[in-house]
Amino acid sequence: MGQYVGLDVSVEETSVCVIDGAGKTIRELKVPSEPDALLAALTEDACAIQRVGLEAGPLSQWLYGALAEAALPVICVETRHMKAALSAQIQKSDRNDARGIAQMMRVGLYRAVHVKTLASQKRRMLLTSRRLLQAKALDIENDLRGTLRNFGLKAGPVRTVKFEARIREPVAPHPDLAVIAEALRIARSVLREQIAVLNRQLLAVVREDEPCRRLMTVPGVGPVVAFAFRATVDVPARFKNSKAVGAAFGLTPRRYQSGEIDRMGRISKCGDAMMRILLFEAAQALLTRTRKWSWLKAWGMKLPATGV
Repeated sequence: MGQYVGLDVSVEETSVCVIDGAGKTIRELKVPSEPDALLAALTEDACAIQRVGLEAGPLSQWLYGALAEAALPVICVETRHMKAALSAQIQKSDRNDARGIAQMMRVGLYRAVHVKTLASQKRRMLLTSRRLLQAKALDIENDLRGTLRNFGLKAGPVRTVKFEARIREPVAPHPDLAVIAEALRIARSVLREQIAVLNRQLLAVVREDEPCRRLMTVPGVGPVVAFAFRATVDVPARFKNSKAVGAAFGLTPRRYQSGEIDRMGRISKCGDAMMRILLFEAAQALLTRTRKWSWLKAWGMKLPATGV
């Protein structure tokens, strides 16, 4: 009889529950959240295991890769579905969660999510790190402008390149304020230097990646959008058609249908938020900055008239 395994993963330990086809518990244990420890716990029954389930989380990609490499039938379950399925439990514990996940694997009550390849995970890290540094640099700039304004010192509108010089001028007659402003200026300068490093790395990858270069032929799509799209899609073959990509990004409208009521709502936003923002920026660049006319721009200009 086949066996089904539920893994409730935490940072330090993972609760493991193994059940048979009838739902009877065969074995329960806790092991360190390390691939070697999990493989050691599952190896003796590996031939009988039909499914191994774990919830999508911080360690799931790492553990999923190790289990899949060992030829175990591992499945990463979508977080919202996991929460809904386990919410009926009266007692919330790691042990009970592992039992619930094992039962989900047995009856097939789950929604599997795609675990990205290692290359896409690295691309994603580059994007998120770059955005984080940009946000921190902008926070410092806004904080400097705001705090200096309290003393009647106005930096005024200025471009990024000339920001440091424009900040030094008003604080020069105030030595005490100049010391504070200089510390923030140095921190901002370091952040900008590291942003430039990540930008160069991103551009180097885009230049060598043929799909990214092809995406950049679309009006309004630059290196960052192409790179993010490549990292988010990862394996194109996992989508049945192009419409499924929009749904995965959370760009398809919600629907509420009950009895005589049937209405369409706003987009679901159940997907990659960064990708949606970048696609919006690309569309805005196409409609407002791109001078060359194209069928894509013509289609976009007609959308407001249709009420979409």
